Amino acid sequence: MSTDLVPLAVLMWAVTCPSRAVGLLAPAIDRLPRPMLDYLQLVGPAVLGAIAVVNTLFPTSGSNAIEVGIAWVSVAACVAIVAWRRSLFLGLVASVAIAIAGRAAGLP
Repeated sequence: MSTDLVPLAVLMWAVTCPSRAVGLLAPAIDRLPRPMLDYLQLVGPAVLGAIAVVNTLFPTSGSNAIEVGIAWVSVAACVAIVAWRRSLFLGLVASVAIAIAGRAAGLP
């Protein structure tokens, strides 16, 4: 098990946590139009999603070939559950469960 990605996780937290807490940090935020508030709430998950897509499509460093594996199924399940149930938490839990089961079964 490698700890190379721990600094990246800390950086992601440092970027997404304040963007999610912007409502607490700026008292007049409730006066913004509803579409703007919806947009601001999705900035953090969008950044994490962009990082996840790169790691899903090109999982090995320096690779220029797209690799299809259990991660694709996991991400697709997360997107489907979030669209269906409107719950990011449930989507992430299902995605992690699928990834764990796939890795335990020896899938790439």
